[in-house]
Amino acid sequence: MGTFKIEGGHQLKGSIRPQGAKNEALQILCAVLLTPEVVTIHNIPDIVDVNKLISLLKNLGVKIEKRSQGTYTFQADDVNLKYLESPEFKEDGKGLRGSIMIVGPLLARFGKGYIPKPGGDKIGRRRLDTHFLGFIKLGAKFRYSKEDHFYGVEADKLKGTYMLLEEASVTGTANIVMAAVLAEGQTTIYNAACEPYLQQLCKMLNRMGAKISGVGSNMLIIDGVESLGGTEHTMLPDMIEIGSWIGLAAMTKSELTITNVSWDDLGVIPNVFRKLGITVERQGDNIHIPAHTDGYEIQNFIDGSILTISDAPWPGFTPDLLSIILVVATQARGSVLVHQKMFESRLFFVDKLIDMGAKIILCDPHRATVIGHDFKSTLKATTMTSPDIRAGVSLLIAALSAKGTSTIMNIEQIDRGYENIDERLRAIGAHIERIE
Repeated sequence: MGTFKIEGGHQLKGSIRPQGAKNEALQILCAVLLTPEVVTIHNIPDIVDVNKLISLLKNLGVKIEKRSQGTYTFQADDVNLKYLESPEFKEDGKGLRGSIMIVGPLLARFGKGYIPKPGGDKIGRRRLDTHFLGFIKLGAKFRYSKEDHFYGVEADKLKGTYMLLEEASVTGTANIVMAAVLAEGQTTIYNAACEPYLQQLCKMLNRMGAKISGVGSNMLIIDGVESLGGTEHTMLPDMIEIGSWIGLAAMTKSELTITNVSWDDLGVIPNVFRKLGITVERQGDNIHIPAHTDGYEIQNFIDGSILTISDAPWPGFTPDLLSIILVVATQARGSVLVHQKMFESRLFFVDKLIDMGAKIILCDPHRATVIGHDFKSTLKATTMTSPDIRAGVSLLIAALSAKGTSTIMNIEQIDRGYENIDERLRAIGAHIERIE
């Protein structure tokens, strides 16, 4: 188990470029299964979860060639469907939550898709109902083995239909879209997710020959086609990483420039950080965060009541950044209520921040009130364990701002979502060491 040793209290300076978007990569890579032709993808992040999916695709028989750093070609012209029912697949598939999105493309193109119950972060229940109810609506037969937790869907030919999703699930919408593009007739998906990464998937599929309209809205209309061709695609920068670096700059009173952020795809993210009193300046397609030497002050609502920051489906605020907001608020002037609506275990890392001296009241599994220190009392170094990707990075930011030397264990969780994070932080002045 790897460990980070972090000496906090140092100001950082310089520029940092965000990696390719993890959540987009997991969708886009699964979409290569929809065509026998070559698909070239740029800006793929070199992180554990994405590399696991690439390995799974390779085991499925997809021909994969690395052209340069972050650029790969994929060709699924000889897919090994027998692998789907092998013991190896049952082991490989359950180690990655994003593996669920191979089911839609396999079902659409080959008439069957299987997956073991996927793993991933321990942040609460994440139901798969949206995925499989969508496939059933398209005409697939569903089966589930309780003995080995194995899901399967099969269909001779999918048929387009109307469906109203119970939740605007991003991965669920992506999976259903990938199944529907090769279905017979027209499919309408209402209450569809409309995140930029889902938009990216739809645009890529349209370049491959799909007919998807309503991209960017919560109603997608898909006219099925007989087959799809190859294409070339460049992934967006990771908005969660961008938000992480904004929080890092504020907490360490550092002047940082975050480059190539695709500003127009960030939605409300810059404004939410501004509500915490953080100066977020747009410079072309870069974000500049000046050194907050005098700290930052949380805004109240217009009527003077305490600010509440909560997550919501896009274009609302992404749940993946609430843990960053919570950490950044610990040194603000003022108080804020953080309301995590989607996952009931995602705030359970706050005990580690309390151990570091933060003033946080965990109201219930979904809500935490943070009373900021205004840098009058710095966080204190400690030893902690990373529970999941986003909480792990939040604790890393806390450690970089704290007085003394902290140790973070189980950093494999952080590596699942952030590419070479220690090297990139050292390049801007962080005192961080990886101990294997």
